[in-house]
Amino acid sequence: MSNWVLQAEGLKKTYRTGPDEVTVWKDVNFQLEQGKMASIVGASGSGKTTLLNVLGGLDELDGGEVKIDGNSLHKMPELKRTALRNQSVGFVYQFHHLLAEFTALENVMMPLLLRGDSKKKAKQKALSCLQQVGLDHRAEHKPSELSGGERQRVAIARAIVGEPKLVLLDEPTGNLDQQTASQVEEVLMNLANSIGTAFVLVTHDEQLADRADEKYRLLNGTLTKA
Repeated sequence: MSNWVLQAEGLKKTYRTGPDEVTVWKDVNFQLEQGKMASIVGASGSGKTTLLNVLGGLDELDGGEVKIDGNSLHKMPELKRTALRNQSVGFVYQFHHLLAEFTALENVMMPLLLRGDSKKKAKQKALSCLQQVGLDHRAEHKPSELSGGERQRVAIARAIVGEPKLVLLDEPTGNLDQQTASQVEEVLMNLANSIGTAFVLVTHDEQLADRADEKYRLLNGTLTKA
């Protein structure tokens, strides 16, 4: 049985500006196993975030195929794709996107409540995930009462609470000072080694990228192993 959580084969993305077609990247290929982390580095504007969005089924493809846990993401109806994304993919962005009116615990519970879990079950799992990122003691605090690094760790807990097969992270330390970024980095590495989820990390931080199991560079529309 294959352990590939993510398979990207011959991916191509273009944009049309007037009569011209601009290729963002083409012939992108890579695979990622359960429990592994891949990092993607590249200059601003190289298409890293677009690639991440395609891998998560948020953006359409102009060629190729993405499979998550063996399911062809871009060949299924939108409703089915949304369901697969909700079940199998977690997202973490540069800005935490926490809901200001809810506590850290309630923010982490939200994905489980939205998919129909009981409040009791959602609370137990959310507390466990906050503990994994070292923030169970801040569970009842709202985002405005948390530091930038704490908010990002809550966002990570929210991304893993549904036990996704894959977590996609877009510059998760990009908005943090160096010390805080290091703390978030350690949380990510510990999770990658302990929960069996596959992580794809887009980052400008070469030091963080070097710690991944596999490192890729996006340059001039081509993805290569770094």
